[in-house]
Amino acid sequence: MAKNKISEYSATAANNTDIGGINIAEGCAPSGINNAIRELMAQLKDQQAGTDGDNFTVGGNLSVAGAMTCTGAAVFSSTVALGGSATATTQSSGDSTTKVATTAFVQATLAAAYPVGSIYINASSSTNPATLLGFGTWVAFGAGRVMVGLDAGNAAFDTAEETGGSADAITVSHTHTASSSPHQHSSIGYNGNGSTPYGTLSGQSSMGTWEPGGNNTTHVLTSSTTTSVTVDSAGSSGTNANLQPYIVVRMWKRTV
Repeated sequence: MAKNKISEYSATAANNTDIGGINIAEGCAPSGINNAIRELMAQLKDQQAGTDGDNFTVGGNLSVAGAMTCTGAAVFSSTVALGGSATATTQSSGDSTTKVATTAFVQATLAAAYPVGSIYINASSSTNPATLLGFGTWVAFGAGRVMVGLDAGNAAFDTAEETGGSADAITVSHTHTASSSPHQHSSIGYNGNGSTPYGTLSGQSSMGTWEPGGNNTTHVLTSSTTTSVTVDSAGSSGTNANLQPYIVVRMWKRTV
């Protein structure tokens, strides 16, 4: 069989009796040697250019001083030292094989993990995620608010980005009622002179009247009194007292 590419050569020298169909066995024509050298040079060029579609295996370390471009599969089982930048075919996002991951692959994967509408949270850095991640347009989000999961069964939480609540405590409207019905107080007195059928309690005439009576007869002073009731305020200010336990972070929303 004609040996048309390097992978078809034999590791046993005696088995290499032709190259590209040119006879190079013992006793071949001298012109065959010249033609064989030319064929070998052509095949090496095809290998270097990658036009022969042949596989190439490096058994030791591979050092690349310039840029390396991989348009097909590259499998490394040993050390690869790249002195320049290596470029490879960018795989689809989510590929979990052992293929080389390009910077474009990494960015595409991150972008897929943070689609438009995603929230990015950082507890310390104020740098915009567009700078940190290298993609998207991000705007500050949720200033002074905590997040809550959407609940389709609750009108307060059934729409994305719906807002509500207050940082200050709210006292629910209610009424305090106090009342006192008119009532009577009774006092017992005596007409001591036995001659005055009616009289007044000394110094207390404004409190009521004496009922008729005679000597040593019991008299009753009646009077109506209305009592007022005051309900005092109690407690302390509710400003910023309605907040759940919280921790402050920086949040951004991806818009593009």
